[in-house]
Amino acid sequence: MSLLGGIRPPITVLSVLLLALAGFTALSLGSVREDKLPAAVLTSQQHFAEDGAIALRASLDESVTDLDRAAALFSAGKPVAPDAVLDRIGSVYQKWRGTAVVEIASGRLLAARGENLPLTAVDRTKLAGEGGLAPRMVKLANGETRLLTLSLLSWKDQPQQLLVASSSLRFPGISLGNFRSIAVVGPDGDVLSNDGIPEPEMVLTDLQRDDVKRDTKQLKSFAKTAAKRARANPLTAKEPGSGGFLGVSGSLMGGEFGGDRAAAGYARLAGPEAGVGTEATSLQLTVVAMVNVVQSAGRTSDAFAGLVLAGALLLVGALVIAVLIGTVQRPLITLFLDSRRLTRGDLARPVTVPRGGEAARIGNALERLRHQLLEGTDEADGADDDAAGSASAGSGRRGGPLRRTGARTLVAVCAVLLLAWCVPLGLLVNRAGDDVVVPQQLVSDQRERTDTLNDRIRRALNEGHADLLSVASLMGEDTDPAHMRTLLDRTLQEHLRYQSLYVLDGSGKVLAQAGGGPQAIEGKGPREDPIAMHSGGKEPVIVGTAGIPGRDGTAVVGEFRIDFLNSLLRRPGLGEIRVVDSKHRIIASNSGYRAFQKLDDDRLDALVEGSALKVGMSPRPGSVLYRSGGDHVIAAAAPFVGGGAAKQMDWTVVSWQSVKGLAIHEYSLQNRTVLAGLLGLAVGAASLGWLWIVVIGPLRELARRAESLADGDRRTVLYPRNHDEVGAVTRSLEIIRQQLQQRQQQRKQAGADGKPSSAPAGRN
Repeated sequence: MSLLGGIRPPITVLSVLLLALAGFTALSLGSVREDKLPAAVLTSQQHFAEDGAIALRASLDESVTDLDRAAALFSAGKPVAPDAVLDRIGSVYQKWRGTAVVEIASGRLLAARGENLPLTAVDRTKLAGEGGLAPRMVKLANGETRLLTLSLLSWKDQPQQLLVASSSLRFPGISLGNFRSIAVVGPDGDVLSNDGIPEPEMVLTDLQRDDVKRDTKQLKSFAKTAAKRARANPLTAKEPGSGGFLGVSGSLMGGEFGGDRAAAGYARLAGPEAGVGTEATSLQLTVVAMVNVVQSAGRTSDAFAGLVLAGALLLVGALVIAVLIGTVQRPLITLFLDSRRLTRGDLARPVTVPRGGEAARIGNALERLRHQLLEGTDEADGADDDAAGSASAGSGRRGGPLRRTGARTLVAVCAVLLLAWCVPLGLLVNRAGDDVVVPQQLVSDQRERTDTLNDRIRRALNEGHADLLSVASLMGEDTDPAHMRTLLDRTLQEHLRYQSLYVLDGSGKVLAQAGGGPQAIEGKGPREDPIAMHSGGKEPVIVGTAGIPGRDGTAVVGEFRIDFLNSLLRRPGLGEIRVVDSKHRIIASNSGYRAFQKLDDDRLDALVEGSALKVGMSPRPGSVLYRSGGDHVIAAAAPFVGGGAAKQMDWTVVSWQSVKGLAIHEYSLQNRTVLAGLLGLAVGAASLGWLWIVVIGPLRELARRAESLADGDRRTVLYPRNHDEVGAVTRSLEIIRQQLQQRQQQRKQAGADGKPSSAPAGRN
């Protein structure tokens, strides 16, 4: 017999798989345990740290790019005095704590603005080497860390000058909320800067001072651990198939105090594309976000319920296996033995005819063929009396009426029995209802992360407008269109946020252009608003405008790519994200959308309207947990708040996600229960499907051919398809066919000779 063919392997495999599934059900559903700090909370802290790493990396890279671009634009024109260079940079960008211009050859300080810079940390003799102009971190005398960014000012026949800018390692626009702190950690695990933990002298009571000391100590401990873990390769540190953040990230759990437990997420600065490093990533910095979370009572699923479900599966499986063995396997093996006996010439004993189905049809056909082989032999007279009763239609060797239940019906009954266990398990058992406990920390994190994302979008638009102001400051009354085009081309190459840059005069005429064709020209001069939205086309066009000094009515105009805004919204763990205008029309999204489409949820509309209401001096972000028929949704909305040119856009960032995808006890138990039901369906479908293909289908075909042979068809050759029980019976029937055909030829030959044939048939 074939190793994988026949009736036994499918039934055996089904038995083994059902036993394994019963064990999985008992162990899995009886051991779903929820820690006092749910895994969903830890994952949320990890995502929070990833947001901080993305914001810090973008801010540091933007600072480097802005300084390099400003130096390149100055160097492309006529020589400018060092004080004028710093004044222009300071009027456009307010991101640096101090700036200076140094003559490289002599080391003489030519101009300075802001705080004093530690220029002694810059080795002027190594600036021309590899990485000589790379950003570097230096520590001041007061213990604070500064990032120095360097760039060159070069003019013909002028000594080269070094443009230096310093910035603190602070997070731009990170919304911390209550009881959260965030820190920048160096490669050695030292905390370079932190936000959220007040200084001891800033608190009033001894209890608060103790809290500050404890949090500071816990943050330093987290920093050491995070720096060590962040050194891993991102390809090996992340789970296979996981997406989202491209760098190394994770979560940590700290000590417990007063019912609260410290939880932290960490993330190392990573480039915007896989395998692509930036100036910021070369600093090997890690972001650690820590929060004190109220612990909940740990819960474990009922082990008895898992045992009951496993026991029910064992009963169903035993019944299915008994049906298959008693009605398919044993009758088929009996037919195999009887058919082989007939081919050996043992015709004295009647064929054992099964009680129903295709096996009974084949058994009756074999019994009729036995009688046909006995005709004209010496054994025929002695066997007629014994065979008369057993060969009669509708009866078998065991007596009783012949059942009409076929193999298809039996397999269908087995499938129904398995479905009776699988379907309720997937649809009814352990369903998470309205009583699901959703940690409040998740709702708060949704709000804070949405507010952080909102600030990132606003700052990106402000930075884009600052770039336009920088370009406009290098143009004057005597700037010709060719030089304008050079400045625009360089800016377009350095910043991917623009789809088009052009200079527009007061009459609406384009003097110079770079990139794609203008889409937001309305036939008149530049807009007065620094940032505005043009909604006249099929998609929104964000337009930035910066007037050129000395040329009234003429301005540098930049049109932002809408894909640039969409790329900022890719944040794992926030679900669906939309940017809507004051009319609740969708402007940007992290997934597929139709421009200017309204939000299709009244609850989200109400949340956006509620977040736009002023609380004190300005609107505040809001979040809420919607409970509706077991489908729980966490939603948050954050309006544009803050300074800059983009404030007047009156946009709101709204995000929402279903709680079903979070690692919460009730949903973990539900997911495992559904998994058990799906595994049961897969086991039943695979095993019964295998049985149908290998046994049931060929068995039905064999029954039809056996009856045809018994009815007198001697010409159709019976070919066995497989080396199994059905194939063996087919081979036996083919041998019987050849014997009967030989008997028929002998009779014809005897009739032609006029002599009766007395040679026995059926002997091998």
